[in-house]
Amino acid sequence: MEKYLSQLNSAQLEPTVQIEGPMIVIAGAGSGKTRVLTYRIAYMMSQGIDAFNILALTFTNKAAREMKERIASIVGASEAKNLWMGTFHSVFARILRSEADKLGYPSNFTIYDTQDSDRLIASIIKEMNLDKDIYKYKQIRSRISSYKNSLITVRAYFQNPELIEADTMARRPRMGDIYKEYVERCFKAGAMDFDDLLLKTNELLTRFPDVLMKYQNRFRYILVDEYQDTNHSQYLIVRALSDKFQNICVVGDDAQSIYAFRGANINNILNFQKDYDDVKVFRLEQNYRSTKNIVNAANSIIDKNQTKLDKIVWTANDEGEKIKVNRSLTDADEGRFVANSIFENKMNNQLPNSDFAILYRTNAQSRSIEDALRKRDIPYRIYGGLSFYQRKEIKDVLSYLRLIINPADEEALKRIINFPPRGIGQTTVDKLIVAANGHNKTIFEVMKHLDKAEVNVNSGTKTKLQDFVTLIESYQVLNQTADVFELAEHVTRTSGLIREFKNDGTPEGVARMENIEELLNGMKDFVEGQKELADTTGSLAEFLEDVALATDLDADKGDSNHVALMTIHLAKGLEFPYVYIVGLEEDLFPSAMSMGTRSELEEERRLFYVALTRAEKQAYLTYALSRYRWGKLVDSEPSRFIEEIDDTYLDIITPKEERRFNPMLSADIFGDVEPNKIRYKPAKQVVLKKGNPKSEPEKFQISTPKNLKPVSKTHGNTNLFDSKLVVGNVVKHIRFGTGEVLKIEGSGADVKAEINFQHGGVKKLLLRFAKLEVVG
Repeated sequence: MEKYLSQLNSAQLEPTVQIEGPMIVIAGAGSGKTRVLTYRIAYMMSQGIDAFNILALTFTNKAAREMKERIASIVGASEAKNLWMGTFHSVFARILRSEADKLGYPSNFTIYDTQDSDRLIASIIKEMNLDKDIYKYKQIRSRISSYKNSLITVRAYFQNPELIEADTMARRPRMGDIYKEYVERCFKAGAMDFDDLLLKTNELLTRFPDVLMKYQNRFRYILVDEYQDTNHSQYLIVRALSDKFQNICVVGDDAQSIYAFRGANINNILNFQKDYDDVKVFRLEQNYRSTKNIVNAANSIIDKNQTKLDKIVWTANDEGEKIKVNRSLTDADEGRFVANSIFENKMNNQLPNSDFAILYRTNAQSRSIEDALRKRDIPYRIYGGLSFYQRKEIKDVLSYLRLIINPADEEALKRIINFPPRGIGQTTVDKLIVAANGHNKTIFEVMKHLDKAEVNVNSGTKTKLQDFVTLIESYQVLNQTADVFELAEHVTRTSGLIREFKNDGTPEGVARMENIEELLNGMKDFVEGQKELADTTGSLAEFLEDVALATDLDADKGDSNHVALMTIHLAKGLEFPYVYIVGLEEDLFPSAMSMGTRSELEEERRLFYVALTRAEKQAYLTYALSRYRWGKLVDSEPSRFIEEIDDTYLDIITPKEERRFNPMLSADIFGDVEPNKIRYKPAKQVVLKKGNPKSEPEKFQISTPKNLKPVSKTHGNTNLFDSKLVVGNVVKHIRFGTGEVLKIEGSGADVKAEINFQHGGVKKLLLRFAKLEVVG
C-alpha cells in the first residue's frame, strides 16, 4: 500500500481506492473529505491513469490550489501540473477559449465583470428611452443572470409566454428586448459575462456532438467537490461530460447546502443515485474537528430537517465543554459579553487571538462587536468585506456629516455632490475645481458664490448647485441643536440616501440598508453612552472624532494574530478552536426573509449547522432581548434554533427566555380586580443565581442583586443621591470596568463623580444617568 494511504481510516480508504464507476461520498463536517479527494487523485495517478484524463472541479481557486500542492508533494510537481483542476468557471473558460470559433467568438474574448455588465445595461436602457426608475439596471442584470443560469436563452425567453407575462405584470414589458440587445452587444464586443461561461459551455456541448465526444474522451475521470452547491447549469455540464464513461465521483454534504440564493440546487446531490446506474455510496461520518458535545448538538439540530441524506456523524474526540448560551439585554451588551469572554479565555488559557472567530448572519451585525473589541484592545479582522466604517454606504453617510462640520472637506464633497444622483455631472465638478483653484477658495465657497467665481454652467445646473448648498446649510442649522443620531437620521432621509438604497432592490441594496440602519443604531448607542459623561452632548463633532480614532485601529498591520469576524456563509470550510455565533434571534437568524417556505427555513437550519460545526473546542451562542432598529429599541426573542438543540449539550449562562406573547386584547375588557379578592400573595422577587440556569425562579421577576448598591434615590428636588457614595469607593461600570471615586461635586440633578477607571481612564459621570455598582 502507498505510504500516504496509511494516514486514512477505513471509511476514508474505501472511496480513495475505488476508481471505476459512479460514486458519491457523503462527507459530514470535519470528516476529512479534502484529504480523500486529494489522495484519490494521487492514487489514480499512481495506478497509471494519465493526469490529462482527470478533471477535478472545485468551488474556490484556493481549494484547487491547496489540493494541487498536496498532490504535487506526493506524485511530483511536473505531473500535478497536467491536471485539469480548478473552479467551474476557470475550467470552462479554458475550454471555451479552445473552441470559441465554433460559437463565433474570438479565442481572446473578454470576460465582463459585474460593473461592465451594469454599465452596458444602463446604456441600453438609456438608448431605448426607458424609465430608469422602473428598469433599474442592477435588477435587470440580476434577472438576466438568473435566466442564463436556468438556461433560458433569448430564444427560449420569447418562446415562454409565462415569462413575458410575468415581466409585463412587473411593468417591464421590454425586458426581453433589453436581454436580446444585451446579448447581441456582448457578442459584437467579443465578450462573455460570468454567467456566459456556463451557458456557452452548455451550448457548445449540446450543439456540437464532436466537441462533446472530444471532452468526454479526454475527461475519463471526473471529480466534483462541494456537489451540493452546484446549480442547474453546472449539473448539466457535469452530466454531459461524464455520460460516456460514468467514472464520476462527487463529494459533498447535503447538510451544508447553503447557497440557494446563488442558484445552488440541493436536489443535485439528493438525486445523484437516480442519475447514474449502480452508484456506490460512501459515508464519511467520523468528525475529527470537534468535541462530542459540539458534534451531538449539531446532529440534534440537523435532524429537524425533513429533506436530507441518511448519515450519523460521530467523533472519538473528548466530550469537551458544553455549548454556552448567553442572553444579553441589548446588542451592545452582547458585543461586550463576547469581547470580555474572548479576553478571559485568552488570559486564562494563554491563547492567541487567531483561535477565536465571531460569526454572524448579516454583515451589519459587526458594528457592535467591533466597538466592543476595540474597547478591550483585541485586534480583529473583518473577512469578506471592509471594516464597518470603511463600507461605501457608511462612508457616504459619514461624508455628509463631515461636510456639515467642515464645508472645506473637498473629498467628502466630491463623494456626495452627485450621490444620490442630482444631475451634477463630472464636467460641472471639474469646472468647480478649476474655479476653486483659480480663486484660491474651497469648492463649497465657489458653489455659494457662482456668479463671482465666473463658473460657466447653464441655469439648470446653477440651480442644482445652489440647491445642494442650501441642503448642506440646512443640515448645519439643525446640527446646532440636534444630537448626532437625530441629525444623521434626518440627513439619510432627506438627502435621498435611504430612498436610493431602498429602490435598488438587489441583495446588495438590502445589505446597504441594513448597514445604514446599524450605523444609526451605533449613533443612538453613542448618544446614550455620552449622557453618562459630564461635559459631553452626544454631538456630531464628538461622534466623528470617536469614529476617526476607532477606524485608525482597523488598519491591518500584517499581523495574522487577530480575531476573525465574518458571515456564516463565508466561514464554510474553515475551523476555529473557539466560535461565537451571535444574534441568534427570530427574524435575524433564522432571517425574516427566509421563513416563507419549509425549504427556506431548512436552508437557514443548515446554515446554523455550518456555523456550529466550525468550532473545535468551544462554541458560544448569544442573543439579545432588544436591538436598535432605525434608532428604536425593538424587542427580540431567542431563535428557535437554540430551543431545537438537545438541552443535555447546553450550558445556559443566563436563563432561557420563555417565548413572549404580546396580548392582542386589552386587559380592561375583563374588568378590574379588587385587592381583597386576590386569593394568592404575589410571588417574591428572587435573584437568579449563576450556575442554576434551569431553576424555577426564572418565571418570576428579578430583583436587584444584594451586592448592587443603588447609587441614587429620588427625594423631590433635594439632593438626589445616596450619601454612601464617597471618595475612595471602588465602583464597577459596564463599559469602563472597575474604578476608584476621586471626587464628588455638584448638587441636585447635577451631582458628578470623577472616577479613575482601569480601562477608561479618568471620567466625569453624571450620577443621575450613571449605571454604577459599588463593589468596595
